[in-house]
Amino acid sequence: MLGWGSLLAWGFWAGRLPAWALGAALAVNVWTFLAYAADKSAAQNGRWRTRESHLHLLSLAGGWPGAWFAQQRLRHKSRKAQFRAIYWATVALHCAALAAWASSWAG
Repeated sequence: MLGWGSLLAWGFWAGRLPAWALGAALAVNVWTFLAYAADKSAAQNGRWRTRESHLHLLSLAGGWPGAWFAQQRLRHKSRKAQFRAIYWATVALHCAALAAWASSWAG
């Protein structure tokens, strides 16, 4: 997470990343955390659940730090091995895309 945050901060500081991108990164992480919290509440109360694919899409869109924090803090989706494997794949894909974008900044 430190590398991801540093890359975003560098992009903004170097003028290669628009200011709205930082706000968007914060918003998608808050949204992801809230989606996990809503899903946990729904699971506890027998209500309609959030699809796992939606949670993974939020992670892929850059909300993976919020997802990680929700998994740790809320203890939600933290034991399901298949879910966690896909989650880590979304983290790797997102970080690879961000690194590719960053390398185009430098090039």
